[in-house]
Amino acid sequence: MFSPNTFSFLSLLTKNNQRDWFKSNQTQYESEVRTPALQFIEAMQPHVLTLSPRLVALPKKIGGSLMRPQRDARFSKDKTPYKTNVGIQFRHFQGKDVHAPGLYIHIANEGCFLGAGIWHPDSKALNKLRTCIDENPNAYKKALAQLRAAGFEMEGDSLIRPPKGYDKTHPMLDELKRKDFIAIKPINAKQIYDKNFVSLCVKEFEQTQKLMGYLCFALDLDY
Repeated sequence: MFSPNTFSFLSLLTKNNQRDWFKSNQTQYESEVRTPALQFIEAMQPHVLTLSPRLVALPKKIGGSLMRPQRDARFSKDKTPYKTNVGIQFRHFQGKDVHAPGLYIHIANEGCFLGAGIWHPDSKALNKLRTCIDENPNAYKKALAQLRAAGFEMEGDSLIRPPKGYDKTHPMLDELKRKDFIAIKPINAKQIYDKNFVSLCVKEFEQTQKLMGYLCFALDLDY
């Protein structure tokens, strides 16, 4: 599926991040990036369903688990048109966009990683997550323990001050201050183009099950 050529194309794209260049090299993008990604998603499909029948692994060029290569540069100073990474998300079927709970694979020359959780939840979802952590801390702690034992770390943005309604002495304050609930584990390029990459992803994502189940429980989603 993936190969060193995938990273070579991403490197070339970084140096030539222009629409004309991308259009001229569309065939290479298809063969080195999109086709391997779709093959990977298809291979992952039965395993993702085993992890949870509520997660979607859809090998489509547009509207599936492979994130589009075009950047949304409307609110960014960086106006380059294309992402220089490959993003794949197996998200909850009840989530309408990338902010839904899900599993994630990030492939880039600057660094590769596996992720699980929810990124930038809206204010309503964020309040539900904080309420659940406040009222049901033990299950969340067990999820964190499973993640750390497997080499995952919780990352993302956090508030500087305690969220409204929570005291600065709250024992779970650091977790309540989170604006993202994402567990990340770095991987390297050789692991990605190894023949056992699918098996590796399945094994690692199994270690995020307590977190995924907890987040979905907090958001009143089946898992």
